[in-house]
Amino acid sequence: MLELGAMAFYLGIDGGGTKTRCVLGDEHNVLADAAAGGSNVVRRGEAKARESLHEAVHRICQMAQVSPQQIHAVSMGASGAGRPEIAAKVCSILRELTSAQTLIEVVGDHVIALQAAFGAGPGVIAISGTGSVVFGRDPAGSIARAGGWGFAISDEGSGQWIGRHAVSAVFRAHDRAGKTSLTPLILEAWKLTDLDALVQLANSTPPPEFQRLFPIVLHAAREGDSIARELLSRAGIEMAALATVALRRIAPDPPHVPVATTGSVFRQSAEVCRIFYNQLKTDFPQIAFHEDFVDPVMGALELARASGKYKA
Repeated sequence: MLELGAMAFYLGIDGGGTKTRCVLGDEHNVLADAAAGGSNVVRRGEAKARESLHEAVHRICQMAQVSPQQIHAVSMGASGAGRPEIAAKVCSILRELTSAQTLIEVVGDHVIALQAAFGAGPGVIAISGTGSVVFGRDPAGSIARAGGWGFAISDEGSGQWIGRHAVSAVFRAHDRAGKTSLTPLILEAWKLTDLDALVQLANSTPPPEFQRLFPIVLHAAREGDSIARELLSRAGIEMAALATVALRRIAPDPPHVPVATTGSVFRQSAEVCRIFYNQLKTDFPQIAFHEDFVDPVMGALELARASGKYKA
């Protein structure tokens, strides 16, 4: 219970596979913004997730000169948190950092993204970062999902998907006696000497972090590499296909449901955005797009404030 006259602090967390974002605020203002490594329990494991969350929370509290024990409510969005066992693990880690009175809510990453984009209203959010997924919410509040079934079988159009297909493209070019600047760039990025070493690394268990090749593909595309540019175009097409599925599931008249985007792939690649928007405009000429990229961590902060007010 919040003491009378005490200032309430709220923490929102976006726990991604590559990066963890945190924002700490009071009732009206953002006091600090911090980041740490990935805290996705499914991708990174519980130990790595714990390490990143501890680092992120301690860092942001130090920046704002607030003790973790003073935080009134925490809301975190995490991939896989729709599964009770995953949500429970993450909640337990956060409980290590806060007081027994702190309200903790762990939800799927789509929940905070939808909140940031549309509040409680209807809409479709296309997420492409380390992984990818599209969620839609209809006017009645029902959720539809497309994609996001894991990097080995899904996550089309994501950074991981782009990186993995970039490696495949290198070997296709090699087989056909073709050339792509991706070959030397990937070998250099992964500190490998030849294609034999690349074969071994790409097929290793656990697999390498293919998403770290996304900036390499971006660079090659900007330098005019046709194979890299085609990979980005395909990523945009794949994301548009997922959004189309969600749109058709949540509303009989999709043009009245807005679409928003978030994630590092959309933020960093104008080509992926262009293809995504153009493809959807072709299928749904009247569709409305959010002009700005959505920042899911702000949705998490909104949810933390809402839960804290409800329980105060």
